[in-house]
Amino acid sequence: MTKLKIAYSPCPNDTFVFDAWAHGRVPGAPRLDVTFADIDLTNGWAERGDAPYDVLKVSYAVLPWILDEYALLPCGGALGRGCGPLVLTREPGTDLTGKTVAVPSERSTAYLLFRLWAADTVPGGVGEVVVLPFHEIMPAVRDGKVDAGLVIHEARFTYGNYGLHALADMGEHWEHTTGLPIPLGAIVAKRSLGADMLRLLADAARGSVRMAWDDPTVSRPYVLEHAQEMDPKVADQHIGLYVNEFTADLGETGYAAVRGLLTRAAAEGLVPPLGPDALRFP
Repeated sequence: MTKLKIAYSPCPNDTFVFDAWAHGRVPGAPRLDVTFADIDLTNGWAERGDAPYDVLKVSYAVLPWILDEYALLPCGGALGRGCGPLVLTREPGTDLTGKTVAVPSERSTAYLLFRLWAADTVPGGVGEVVVLPFHEIMPAVRDGKVDAGLVIHEARFTYGNYGLHALADMGEHWEHTTGLPIPLGAIVAKRSLGADMLRLLADAARGSVRMAWDDPTVSRPYVLEHAQEMDPKVADQHIGLYVNEFTADLGETGYAAVRGLLTRAAAEGLVPPLGPDALRFP
């Protein structure tokens, strides 16, 4: 069988989830040709349809633009509690009215959560929003190039190293106002693969994460190889936060969270509205 082309991030949660599948240890799973890419790139590829990938890790926020071509897999992604993006500033309690905020992507779930938070808590509205690569955001805030930065993933554990303060937790705001877990990253696959293949892909992703849970030491070399010099303890915290029961299966609560995010975002004019069957999986 021809290898399926897949792109996901080098972040520990993705390499942990896909290790067994990427290395041919999931029985019956299609073989993979893996590309590592930042999620802003994969979001763009999915939206433009200009890259030859059968499976992609993307932000939930980009789904309204891509669900005609891609189907959401019910597993393999990142969705949970207590794991939301943070807004960081140099000084505690900074008023963001009219201020410049750096974000990793305007198509990211983090950005949607930020805009929903700002609509509730910054009545005067923030100022300019600038897109920076994830690894440049904290240095930019520290050095005064921007007034605040929206950060994700392991920055939750490392922002203190830059002398920064957490102004607000987007996840706490989301969970407090909705009671739902936080949708972050999704796994999507081309609908043109057909229903049988899509179900096989879902089974493979689910099997891969369960194998990683059964013996985490097996995936550790793959995780640390691609963790961009991340401290192994931080990598473990990262996996513990972002790989959970929703990674194995979104379930009713997970789907409710995704619909809730995209419905609220559509009401604010941030994304196109979803069709009634847009999230249906074969």
